[in-house]
Amino acid sequence: MDLFLVQLAVVLVCIAIGGKIGGIGLGAAGGMGLFILSFLFHLEPDSPPVSVMLIIISVITCITILQAAGGLDLLVSLAERMLRTRPNAITFLGPFVCYIFTIMCGTSYIAFSVYPVIAEIATDARVRPERAMSMSVIAANMALVASPISAVVVGMLAKAVSLNISLLDILLITVPGTMLGCLAGCLFVYKKGAELSEDDEFIRRQQAGEFDLTTLSAAKIGNLTRAKIGLAIFAIGVFLIVILSSVKEMRPMWHGETMSVSTTLQILMLTTASLIMIFCRIAPEKLHEGSTFKSGLIGVVGIFGLSWMTGTFFGNYNDVFITNFSDILNQYPMIFGLVLFFLSILIYSPAATIIALMPLGVAMGLPAYTLIALLPAACAVFIIPGGAQIACVAFDRTGTTRLGKYVINHSFLLPGMVSLVMSVVFCMMIAKTLF
Repeated sequence: MDLFLVQLAVVLVCIAIGGKIGGIGLGAAGGMGLFILSFLFHLEPDSPPVSVMLIIISVITCITILQAAGGLDLLVSLAERMLRTRPNAITFLGPFVCYIFTIMCGTSYIAFSVYPVIAEIATDARVRPERAMSMSVIAANMALVASPISAVVVGMLAKAVSLNISLLDILLITVPGTMLGCLAGCLFVYKKGAELSEDDEFIRRQQAGEFDLTTLSAAKIGNLTRAKIGLAIFAIGVFLIVILSSVKEMRPMWHGETMSVSTTLQILMLTTASLIMIFCRIAPEKLHEGSTFKSGLIGVVGIFGLSWMTGTFFGNYNDVFITNFSDILNQYPMIFGLVLFFLSILIYSPAATIIALMPLGVAMGLPAYTLIALLPAACAVFIIPGGAQIACVAFDRTGTTRLGKYVINHSFLLPGMVSLVMSVVFCMMIAKTLF
């Protein structure tokens, strides 16, 4: 037991170091922890999550090419038009747009392009921007467990393959569950804080001449036709992924075994990327300019190091966990949800959390529907402010969106907790009804 606690401490310290550095530091710290566990404590390294990393690479490749074609700018332009038609409903529409964007593209980074628009529309409508901004970040985060091409969902499929669940099984639970959870969060913030005209910080900025009245221009689309073609091809590609991943009979078979979901997704994403590149005639130099590719690669490195380290630790103590905690978790499955919650705070990655812990949940005999319903619990990355929160504070020119001096007392904490808890509750209710 003493050795177990020492090794657990090594894992937690490396996670803390990686979290403090951020970015690719997460993956590097995981590699350091893996070195200590394998070379000093002689734990056998687990297999690295190669299939999940390849899926992320194929997805970000496709998104990068779509961005080069102008498809992402077109999405932002369409979203801006919709939001401006009902500015007073920005507290609900802003998060909804970010949610849909993340579902379509599989990464919450895509919502960064919408946050400034949401902040501006809320300000113009004199709706307290904090309400829409806080829930937009949370909605983009929660949508990760409802996207057919996100690393979270794909990681779940890869690590729970023995449960024979399909992509459609996951989406039928997580899509309505997280949408209802986010709606609960929007209702929670609908009247949160003082109205903008009565907010002390906004009044101070106006009186001090610090409030900039400049209006942001709409997203510029270089070639509208090319952007439409690229977006249409991408939408068809995502639709085919959902269909082929859910209907096993539609995938090719060799030696009695059907092509795996992960391989199917990789092939379809790369094929979609190629078709966008061909039909939209993307210039080669534009393929390296997109911000999505850089952000995605950082995520790959984080999953590579952290998931490999945590997978090695939990894999070597699999029997210990099963013997001591299996009965408790099957009787009180929410305990596993709490483990997902706290580990995601430390790792700062829903995908890495699922990849690390889902095999343990499967080994302990938790039902498939329970594990799917608990997926939103791994989205607690909003607890400690990261890039999205910091960016939204900067985008809100009124000063209503804030980061507290005690780290976790920020504008995103309460809306995030309400959305996460209610998402788990709704997902569990839906899962029990369907299964």
